[in-house]
Amino acid sequence: MAPRAFWKGYLKLSLVTCPVAMQPAVSGAEKVRFHTLNAATGHRVRSRYVDPDGDPVDEDDLVLGYEQAEGSHVTFEDGELEAVALESTRTIDIETFVPARDIAWIWYDQPHFLMPDDKVGEEAFEVIRAAMARTATVGISRLVLYRRERAVMLVPQPKGMMLWTLRYGDEVRTSESVFGTPEVEKKDSEDAGLRKMLSGLIAARTKPWSADMVADPVQAGLLDLIAAKQKGRKRPKKAAPPPKAASNVVDIMDALKRSLAAEKAGGRKR
Repeated sequence: MAPRAFWKGYLKLSLVTCPVAMQPAVSGAEKVRFHTLNAATGHRVRSRYVDPDGDPVDEDDLVLGYEQAEGSHVTFEDGELEAVALESTRTIDIETFVPARDIAWIWYDQPHFLMPDDKVGEEAFEVIRAAMARTATVGISRLVLYRRERAVMLVPQPKGMMLWTLRYGDEVRTSESVFGTPEVEKKDSEDAGLRKMLSGLIAARTKPWSADMVADPVQAGLLDLIAAKQKGRKRPKKAAPPPKAASNVVDIMDALKRSLAAEKAGGRKR
């Protein structure tokens, strides 16, 4: 059974409009979560706000504040902040198209699946999707999601589209601000040899992508621990830590040769 859509509205391009539904592409629902309990009673505990002197603060007395100087805040009522919030629009109006290759991965924020919401709109949706795929473009629009207006990007897929929320401009740092200006690549014979050996090492370790590469070992360990607790067994033993890598390697060429030899030997054993 398909999960219930968390957003429904319309996709619009000029005079073409069709109803659509959206689903988050990622979910944390399967993650192990714990409650905080009172060890003496087994009851769940609640968190409360307290003043620095330890007195609890009633919920009706809580306000939001912006610190303008140390220890000094400008406070806001709920109504004042709600007035700044944008009305949620239910139409994804594609304003601009951009070559797909022009938007770097760093701008991508949260992924969602977008699909037509009824049989009548499927043809209009497919016409827009196919045209974007054919021209290798993505659509840029704006949408109120998660209580804020966001720029969104529509990416055509073989069936349906991906809708990515995009990061705000003040959130993204340039690589030059961290790495500096890239230096001109050296091209002497030693560097050429290193590059060749590194290429060989990369080739030896290249495999097809698999979701197993991003499996969560902590999640698996927690599930094992929970199962053991439920059955009254002893907790599983903690796995031995991996051996520390040697830190006294001086000759990188020699290290690469030994690495390649180890990879080849491992490949023969497999």
